[in-house]
Amino acid sequence: MAGSAGYSSNIVFKSIGLGANDATLLSNDALKSLKHNQMASPKKRPCRNICSSDKNKKQVKAMATPTVSAPKREKDPKKRIVITGMGLVSVFGNDVDTFYNKLLEGESGISLIDKFDTSDFPVRIAGQIRDFSSEGYIDKENDESIDDCWRYCLVAAKTALEDANLSLEVLKNMDRSYIGAIVGSGSGGVTTLCDAVGAYLQHEYKKMFSPHYQTNVGSALIAIETGLMGPNYSISTACATANYCFYAAANHIRKGEAKIMVVGGTEAGVIPSGICGFTACRALSNRNDEPQKASRPWDKDRDGFVLSEGSGVLVMESLEHATQRGAKILAEYLGGAITCDAHHLTDPRSDGRGVIACITKSLENAGVSPEEVNYVNAHATSTRMGDLAEVNAIKKVFMDTSEMKMNATKSMIGHALGAAGGLEAIATIKAITTGWLHPTINQFNVEPEVTIDTIPNQKMKHDVNVALSNSFGFGGHNAVVVFAPFTP
Repeated sequence: MAGSAGYSSNIVFKSIGLGANDATLLSNDALKSLKHNQMASPKKRPCRNICSSDKNKKQVKAMATPTVSAPKREKDPKKRIVITGMGLVSVFGNDVDTFYNKLLEGESGISLIDKFDTSDFPVRIAGQIRDFSSEGYIDKENDESIDDCWRYCLVAAKTALEDANLSLEVLKNMDRSYIGAIVGSGSGGVTTLCDAVGAYLQHEYKKMFSPHYQTNVGSALIAIETGLMGPNYSISTACATANYCFYAAANHIRKGEAKIMVVGGTEAGVIPSGICGFTACRALSNRNDEPQKASRPWDKDRDGFVLSEGSGVLVMESLEHATQRGAKILAEYLGGAITCDAHHLTDPRSDGRGVIACITKSLENAGVSPEEVNYVNAHATSTRMGDLAEVNAIKKVFMDTSEMKMNATKSMIGHALGAAGGLEAIATIKAITTGWLHPTINQFNVEPEVTIDTIPNQKMKHDVNVALSNSFGFGGHNAVVVFAPFTP
């Protein structure tokens, strides 16, 4: 029996591009899920692809056939995790509904940089935050002293708490030892750090204020401002930061260490060193003459990502606690996973092993079979290698993608690095709550390998059954989180 099981496992691993020695990447349950998906006959799966322009066709929510049963999901209300609040700072402002409506309209937030002189720079475009105001959220003294990274973080976190009906007055009457915060950043207060270096070079040592550039400042300030005494720290895994934070926060809730977590990512990297640093890596688009068309995931003529900034924060809460306090529930966090490519500092693995394992483990952790997933908010940064590596990994896990939809939020807002996953989680949850998927803009000449529907240039009506939100960071950090509509 052991021999036949090993033979069967090797077939499955070979079918998704893994060798026999890579079996340790996936658990037995994950392997069973992949085996079922690999062996299923595509002919037995009726095409249920729904186009928003065809109103006469019946909509369905999942790709699963009636004979497919999902793995067991979490049933304990103390361990089930729901989303009860969302807050953000973005190129489209600080209001979640406005943010998503702009995405649905296919509007680009990319423009020429004007907050510093870029006349000598090869790249002069970005997703720059404009007209930002923290009035009502940060007192004047702190507002003038802290880095924009933490200003964005505090506004996003406090608006998320307000959205969850957890104002300061409400929080004062709660046991805040079971409420924590994990808001990470790829670079932290990098403007403050650059200013400190400048002060050092000018021998102005009194201007070197180190506490404000460390990456833990966001979570610390949230706690100081709101009195949250539960788990509190920061994670920094480049572009995958926010998803790592969601995964960590969920574990705290499921272990009973917290009942509510304020979670997400923040970044303020549209500064000279940010633009010049990524330009030196040859990572950025230099389509300066047409900024709104610069970020074009999966398009043959893509030439790099567009640097952006902002913050995206969720309130994650145990179902039991949310129900007890009568909170509105926006969606459910089913699970997630984190892996590492262990390959290269900036390039993804060509065989996709790390991403394949991450997606598969996230489904296992969420108690979801591959056939149930019908929407992916892709990482899709608009880079030559990364875009196709992600698509190929998705195609290897989900053998039949004919009914799947996939879009790229970065096509409109650019790449906000550590904040990207937070902003994209909000877009994913809004897709669940509205029934509308935003388009991927700038889809002029899509790569032939991209056979999954990218929702090109026009929004689409779609009932999300189970959604993935992918984030992959420099260093080979992979993180996938799974959301779904909440059902009691």
